[in-house]
Amino acid sequence: MDKIKWCLGKREGLSLIEPNSDLAEAYIRKAEEALESIGVNVIKDWKISTAYYTLYFSLYSVLTKIGIKCEIHSCTIAFAKRFLSEFFSEEDLAFTEDSLRARIDSQYYIDRTVPDEQYNKMVKNAPEFLVKCKSILIKLNENRINKIRMEFRNIIK
Repeated sequence: MDKIKWCLGKREGLSLIEPNSDLAEAYIRKAEEALESIGVNVIKDWKISTAYYTLYFSLYSVLTKIGIKCEIHSCTIAFAKRFLSEFFSEEDLAFTEDSLRARIDSQYYIDRTVPDEQYNKMVKNAPEFLVKCKSILIKLNENRINKIRMEFRNIIK
């Protein structure tokens, strides 16, 4: 089944709202706070969580500026894959997906470990992803936002 259609069918899934630059900036601030927490935390599991939330809040700020609401993290990533490929590479979004899995494994499971390679990549790349999303927010003008919203509306119908 198409992930976007699945997400549209969920109560907390994807939905169209009014674009909101102020809320997008608030999510960027949350991403910055999460990034600061990476340096403060000494426990690997918490570093993984804060690195992931740096990525997630950064990405969600872009959706908010476009006027997309979503409370299911995998649906947020699916939206980015489908509608934001001009801004994010496949590697960016695969990294975000891998980071989501790492956060879930470290936060909810005692018997799962996150490989050091993924952990190190998350800690190293979280600041770069935040900067990338800030850059996208600047590039997102009204025409681009309307184009993305129209593409999304066509799927909703």
